[in-house]
Amino acid sequence: MNRSRVLAALPLVLLPLLLAMSVLPPTHPDDPDRPRARDLGIQVGIFQPGPLNAITDVAGVRVGQTTVSDGERVNTGVTAILPHGGNPFRSRVPAAIHVGNGFGKLVGVTQVRELGELETPILLTCTLCVWQAADAMAAWMLEREGMGNVASINPVVGETNDAGLNDIRSRPIEARHVVEALESASDGAVEEGSVGAGTGTRAFGWKGGIGTSSRVLPEDQGGWTVGVLVQSNYGGILTVDGAPVGQELGQYSFRGSVESGDDAGEARPGDEGDPGAGSIMIVIATDAPLSDRNLERLASRAMLGLARTGSFAGNGSGDYIIAFSTADEVRREGGALPTVADLPNARTSALFQGVVEATEEAILNSIFRATTTSGMGRNVEALPLEETLDVLRRHGVIDPESP
Repeated sequence: MNRSRVLAALPLVLLPLLLAMSVLPPTHPDDPDRPRARDLGIQVGIFQPGPLNAITDVAGVRVGQTTVSDGERVNTGVTAILPHGGNPFRSRVPAAIHVGNGFGKLVGVTQVRELGELETPILLTCTLCVWQAADAMAAWMLEREGMGNVASINPVVGETNDAGLNDIRSRPIEARHVVEALESASDGAVEEGSVGAGTGTRAFGWKGGIGTSSRVLPEDQGGWTVGVLVQSNYGGILTVDGAPVGQELGQYSFRGSVESGDDAGEARPGDEGDPGAGSIMIVIATDAPLSDRNLERLASRAMLGLARTGSFAGNGSGDYIIAFSTADEVRREGGALPTVADLPNARTSALFQGVVEATEEAILNSIFRATTTSGMGRNVEALPLEETLDVLRRHGVIDPESP
């Protein structure tokens, strides 16, 4: 597993209180009763996933996660995405960022847009922890071999706001949590749901989290792999492969405005007073030799996959997509004039289709795998599986005879 659970550091004034109470153990995110979307028979799109159906199906990409939870007030963490096994500062990958709605704190965005490349891993964490995470990753990078004369570095750190379940004002992420996520990263299966940066997130009024998926293009379309990882924490009207799950289960944005009855206003996904609020971070990796220009085009298509799940990118939602290519032919090393491959524009359409599919499925995995979580005096329920399956059967998304 790519996870370790760490007891969050608390202010000294809280230690006596902590010792006096019974701390509840956090729910294990590897609950076998929380299947992935594909395990339930949900077949998103037309292309097939890779062996792991994860961003790590893109050769070289590694993911590490640290979950920080005290079972009472702290539910957050760090998710690290490394583009390859070497030093990303010395061997840079082309990258691009697309902003669907800019209500967020994405550290490092301007330099990525200016130069079209990554020089650090990508970190995801909670809103008020981005600066600690950026500082910790910069320190970690500066200690790598061959970095002795480096005087500038551009850490890339994204976030979503998990304040509903996490004592976000305590800013519980420490340097050790960041280092642990970076150094535990592997190219194996990626843990999903209530883990890492998704520990305290919510989506559509239910528990959100980390999710991932991939697509492998047919050989006559290049055979490239595209993988997606998401940190879901947003609202809207949950839609699963076209089925209006949120609407039929009575939990969706603007419900109080369109339904009558005593309970019409009870369910309010997202932040109170702002239906559809929240955020999502989407990270895309591909082995197709794309320039930063075409990576930006690829990143923009992830918004279509996001929309298919029921998002309308509300005013208070920060919707950011970071895309990079791991292809050796586009790697940027040193100052020498390289010979760079660039996939022609006419060959990008299948990649666009693949990223739409993988984004949609990654988001569904983040929600289906997430577990009920308590924190800050609140309890956020996991998506009810049986009720959801009933909706999917009625709408023909899964076999009506499936158990």
